[in-house]
Amino acid sequence: MDKIVFETDFPDLKLIKQGKVRDIYDLGEHLLMVTTDRVSAFDVILPDPVPYKGIILTQISLFWYKIMESVVKNHLISCDVDDYPLVCKQYRDDLNKRSMLVKKAEPLPVECVVRGYISGSGWKSYKKNREVCGIELPAGLVESDKLESPIFTPSSKEEVGTHDINIDFAETVKRIGEKNANLVKELSLSIYNKGVEIADKQGIIIADTKFEFGIKDNEIILIDEVLTPDSSRFWPKSSYEAGRAQNSFDKQYIRDYLLSVNWDKTAPGPKLPQDVINNTVDKYKEALKLITGGKNAI
Repeated sequence: MDKIVFETDFPDLKLIKQGKVRDIYDLGEHLLMVTTDRVSAFDVILPDPVPYKGIILTQISLFWYKIMESVVKNHLISCDVDDYPLVCKQYRDDLNKRSMLVKKAEPLPVECVVRGYISGSGWKSYKKNREVCGIELPAGLVESDKLESPIFTPSSKEEVGTHDINIDFAETVKRIGEKNANLVKELSLSIYNKGVEIADKQGIIIADTKFEFGIKDNEIILIDEVLTPDSSRFWPKSSYEAGRAQNSFDKQYIRDYLLSVNWDKTAPGPKLPQDVINNTVDKYKEALKLITGGKNAI
């Protein structure tokens, strides 16, 4: 079994950010991004890791990076520890299969969300006023309905422990400028549509997803994870039915358990039963196998 990594501790490297899932180190010219097995729910990092999760998220992102190169450049330099600076190699056990050496880019302060189906916060918003992020939608939609065409519904990028806030396109323009706003909208929709086409052949619906972009050498590039079960809603096509919440390839088992114990959604969060962890691991593994056609399966 690959090593479980809840958090990294690399004394010889400079940790600059510890997010919900990723630990990021500054290597001078480049960054080292390590995807741990931490899991968060309702914006709280839970005390138990989900084995293989960091490896699976990394392998899925690598698969999509390659495919999306024709659409947009990304920040990946290498995912092979042998290519990393010498100082990193002593931490090989923690880095293997779950890390990336990446270019430094200035992250844009918006999350670029694309929705092809109405679910989650989009469904809540629609029920309130038939709008999502200022986009008016047709009357009569039911939960999980497929939209006539995908919509770009950005959100703010908040710190760990606080909720991102849905914003409209005008607010996006205010935050990153009209040119950048139009470009990330176009790129987000293009990546989503290409991903949907590929996932569909593997029996997966990508209901919605979020992307992050950064600026490197005056050019917008794709950064962070891409079309993973952590950044997207993946539904099995075989059981899809509009009008209800869907089965999904993500941490739904964990969310369902947390809701069942009436947790107050404050840190540190309750311990997870082993069967909940096992079911979550199985779903992530299944997503990896289906999406990559078994090429990157664990």
